[in-house]
Amino acid sequence: MSLRSLFSLFSSDLAIDLGTANTCVYARGKGIVVNEPSIVAINKVNGRIEAVGKEAKDMLGRTPGNIVAIKPMKDGVIADFEVTEKMLTYFIKKAHNRNVWVRPRIVIGVPSEITQVEKRAVKDSAYRAKASEVHLVEEAMAAAIGAGMPITEPSGNMIVDIGGGTTDIAVISLAGIVYSKAVRVAGNEMDEAIIQYIKKTYNLLIGERTAEQIKMELGSAFPLEDPKEMEIKGRHLVEGVPKTITISDSEIRGALAETVNVIVDAVRIALERTPPELSADIVDRGIVLTGGGSLLKNLDKRLREETGLPVAMAEDPLSTVVLGAGRMLSDFNLLRKISID
Repeated sequence: MSLRSLFSLFSSDLAIDLGTANTCVYARGKGIVVNEPSIVAINKVNGRIEAVGKEAKDMLGRTPGNIVAIKPMKDGVIADFEVTEKMLTYFIKKAHNRNVWVRPRIVIGVPSEITQVEKRAVKDSAYRAKASEVHLVEEAMAAAIGAGMPITEPSGNMIVDIGGGTTDIAVISLAGIVYSKAVRVAGNEMDEAIIQYIKKTYNLLIGERTAEQIKMELGSAFPLEDPKEMEIKGRHLVEGVPKTITISDSEIRGALAETVNVIVDAVRIALERTPPELSADIVDRGIVLTGGGSLLKNLDKRLREETGLPVAMAEDPLSTVVLGAGRMLSDFNLLRKISID
């Protein structure tokens, strides 16, 4: 065994999908080691971190005055620099079993229409969290690799990655992005639409977590085969007391219609802007859906109806990006081709 391979046994390289809703970390040779919500609970009095990830998510909307639960990522980019840095440091340490001496090489997925300033912010956060090298790759590209698409061939691949903050749509050929569009409408917008609908229709206030549960249980983009209902609890605005109501899937479908339409239209525009030769490939291959937002029931059906193209779901939509970025850790030639710096 050569020294180099011995060294790579202890290699500490990481791939990170720094998402609006969830952050996943992939360690080379180990697979996904962290998959937690991108939320940090901070004590306002002394600035200490009370909790990160799952624990912090349980605190959302339930914190006393001296603790705030912050989501440092907004629309796929860093909104709160300091908190993001603390969160990254925490996740990197967790990925290395709290080993402080490691200085990993890190590959991070970013949305395609990210500005120079936003790129700088992501890199700086990672360097401050003790990375030795940082490479940025476009999420759509990483997702396509993670979904097992043949991206290095001279043929068109279309991927639609619906996350928490952004929907990334890309047409990829020869390991390059031919067309890409990022719409800042995704899972979070769906939750917000549900909150607004229930407030308007029933005078009931619900929190983010409840809205997300409703989306997962009842949300759909196309009528379901068997209708569903669900009881939800919230605070009644007029009476001021907690109350329970029952809602149906068709109501929530109506509430989500506008958000879903934005995503469907973006896909349609992407198809219009694709060069004809690649369009022909997409007709054969179809569109691949990935990202947490693509788990919305019947979204694939709806896109199939609207575009007439085959639509497939990626195998593990929530971790496609991080798996793709992880694959680049062991394939540096590929990384060199597609990293954006």
